[in-house]
Amino acid sequence: MKYQIGEPGRIAVARFEDGDDILKGLVDIAIKENIRAGVFYLVGGMKEGRFVVDPKTEQMPPVPDWREISESHEIVGIGTIFWDEKEPRVHFHGAYAKRDEVKAGCLRQNAKAFLVLEAIVMEIKGVSAQRELDPVSNMVLLKI
Repeated sequence: MKYQIGEPGRIAVARFEDGDDILKGLVDIAIKENIRAGVFYLVGGMKEGRFVVDPKTEQMPPVPDWREISESHEIVGIGTIFWDEKEPRVHFHGAYAKRDEVKAGCLRQNAKAFLVLEAIVMEIKGVSAQRELDPVSNMVLLKI
């Protein structure tokens, strides 16, 4: 395990409205506010999105097992923002519920808000952690 100690910085409160692109919005906040490291929480509604539940096998590089949301779901979860060499990268794991069915996974594509979705983004100051391409997994992973 490797780690760094940081301090809390600014806190952004965001409201995503119906149809807003959630992942793009988080990246836009990080760029506009120059948040180089952060943690965020999401709560509200989502009507579209693609997420990964597991790799299909334990072999490297992993092959993602995709799931899709194509109608309104409740969403709650936590994620991180760290930059690679040129842009912020968002990593979010959440639970997605519709009636009595709950799915969970890593949200990666086409995430659209339903009605309203709230985000709290908390900056982490004083760390140099960033995302970097890992040649074994072929994924952009956190490097400390």
